[in-house]
Amino acid sequence: MAEVKEVKIGQKVPDFKMTYYDPTTKGFGSINLYDLLQQGKWVVFFFYPADYTFVCPTELADVGDKYDILKKMNVEVISVSTDTHYVHLAWTKDEPLLKNFKWKMAADPTGFISRTFGVYDEATGLALRGSFIINPDGILVSSEINHYAVGRDSDELVRKIEAFQYVREHPDEACPAKWEKGKKTLKPGPDIVGRVGEVLAK
Repeated sequence: MAEVKEVKIGQKVPDFKMTYYDPTTKGFGSINLYDLLQQGKWVVFFFYPADYTFVCPTELADVGDKYDILKKMNVEVISVSTDTHYVHLAWTKDEPLLKNFKWKMAADPTGFISRTFGVYDEATGLALRGSFIINPDGILVSSEINHYAVGRDSDELVRKIEAFQYVREHPDEACPAKWEKGKKTLKPGPDIVGRVGEVLAK
């Protein structure tokens, strides 16, 4: 296998091809990351350890509940595990939580994509629970990595994407902790140094 360079926050993600199972068409396909970026998409890679496991279907179902919202936000969500696309197909047939699953399930049996994002566990051959947000410029702007036993929260994923979309459109502003769409932002500068609490309270 060719040497894999792990991408870091703030760096441009390299292009790569993914083979996937699409539950909406019941078929297989392949796509390059840059094909999505050229469409102006935000891309979320949602890594999970394995099909036919325990926490994983609860996470996929949770993000699935937000899928229509994410699509309206111009976000393409792609789940990734080190299973093959054939196993993805079988799992969505068997697991009730995935009955209405709509997004592409990428196969990463060589671990190339998982290594690119730094979630490949060499000891198990599985991917850790990693969520990565890539903006339309191809820049990795957010990462969240959990160990196997703890699942993630799709509400926080949506909140972070809304915040990153806002600051991309308003580059002179920043979003404080727990920022939600419509709430006050900050404009970094010498006039608010030491006065952030006061500014937010106004």
